[in-house]
Amino acid sequence: MAVFIAGGRMTGRLVRLARVAAVVAAVVWIGGCATGGSRRPPTGTPEPDKFLFDRGSEALDRKRWLVGREYFRQLVDSYPQSPYRADAKLGVGDTYLGEGTAESFVLGINEFREFLNYYPTHPRADYAQYKLGMAHYYQMRAPERDQTETRDAIRELDTFVQRYPASALLSEGQTHLREARDRLDDSEYRVGLFYYRVKWYPGSIDRFRALLQRDPGYTNRDAVYYHLAESLARAGRPAEALPYFDRLVKEFEQSEYLELAKKRVEELKSSLAVKTGGDRP
Repeated sequence: MAVFIAGGRMTGRLVRLARVAAVVAAVVWIGGCATGGSRRPPTGTPEPDKFLFDRGSEALDRKRWLVGREYFRQLVDSYPQSPYRADAKLGVGDTYLGEGTAESFVLGINEFREFLNYYPTHPRADYAQYKLGMAHYYQMRAPERDQTETRDAIRELDTFVQRYPASALLSEGQTHLREARDRLDDSEYRVGLFYYRVKWYPGSIDRFRALLQRDPGYTNRDAVYYHLAESLARAGRPAEALPYFDRLVKEFEQSEYLELAKKRVEELKSSLAVKTGGDRP
């Protein structure tokens, strides 16, 4: 499959998508051949769909991903009216996430999306949406690397939190959403810190302020407060710096920057007082 874009060049993102699409097609084809009836229930089984579901669930619990997937897939494909079919569809997705490879995550995402399309009002739709977000969460990269999966995790987990406020998984979803947002914020913070270290304070000020505006709940915002305040102070804007030092002191009982911030508050207040007094007639 050839993928062309304007100018004849293909972005890294498109290259990855093209490769993944090829892998998905190959794995789906192989998986279909491998299933091919190899996990059929014994002749005369009174509830063959339940048999398949129970065996798939047992294999899933034992982390036998391929075996579990074959049982679940057989149920999904052979018993469209089964009350276990929807749960088996989720089981297929869980086996892919269990494998934990780049290819299996893509296939798992596909299963959970299909579930939400086929069963949008199912009692376990919240689980499918949660797992959809987690499939991206598990692929998040370090802050200094590409954050595409982090952004996707935030989007899907935020959808989960907003759409299913009564879910038993809500607390876990909120925790992972916060972690995903922190990962993206860490990436932005490091850019601002680089500007700070090379003494390009206009750049660090813009980055830090944008981060706080976008996500005021950032877990490590004490570091942002401190370096934003220092950037402003070193740029000759002490009156603007002081409120950020104050926020650090008021919001954080423990921080590696706490004592430094307290010291800077006193220094800036004294400096501003002297300057104000000197300006009087």
